[in-house]
Amino acid sequence: MTDAAAAEPLLRLTDLRYAWPGASAPVFDGLNLRVAPGEAVFLAGASGSGKSTLLALIGGLIAPDAGRIEFAGTRLDALKRAERDRFRAEHLGVIFQQFNLLPWLDPVANVLLGCRFSKQRGERAGDRAAEARRLLAAMGIDEAGFSRRADQLSVGQQQRVAAARALIGRPDLVLADEPTSALDRDRRDEFLDLLFGEVRAAGSALLFVSHDRELVDRFDRVLELDPLKARGATC
Repeated sequence: MTDAAAAEPLLRLTDLRYAWPGASAPVFDGLNLRVAPGEAVFLAGASGSGKSTLLALIGGLIAPDAGRIEFAGTRLDALKRAERDRFRAEHLGVIFQQFNLLPWLDPVANVLLGCRFSKQRGERAGDRAAEARRLLAAMGIDEAGFSRRADQLSVGQQQRVAAARALIGRPDLVLADEPTSALDRDRRDEFLDLLFGEVRAAGSALLFVSHDRELVDRFDRVLELDPLKARGATC
């Protein structure tokens, strides 16, 4: 067990239950999960197993039907939608599978969106524009690309911009939803090297969802979602 895994959890899910409206069966029923501060966790599971749903629950985009989501001492499941949105902006960075960049904005402006809804994230970033440029450079975006529209960038460049946006302001936890699915092996490995370097420098925990099991050796811990969904399982 790593030191991170033995630490007091940053994130704790207890007896979590969630069913999509109209579904015949819940996605989760009694799910338990822990993530420690600074821990890098690989979450594996087949397509349709609920990986993206779990990230949406942790990120406060949807609320559980039952159970508890505790993040650094705060009960996220007890918060109203606007409070969850504010908490996510302050404490979490999210790398969406489809990147969710604003296509008409340049990379710097897209990265700065990570601070737009959180005064705390902005304060932690310091000089926000300078930090956005530093993160973009660290992610392999050359300065000539800083002024281009996001929709004029390659897929790999867009992915790096999305990662820089998630990392600005040193979030406590980065949620990454299949962020390497569109990359070939060389670009995938280069992106992961950059991502891990920045996550570790910021002291952020990382919950990384993927079906690509070639990546597991990079992580402190690997969790299989299907066994976790068995009622009472804890990891």
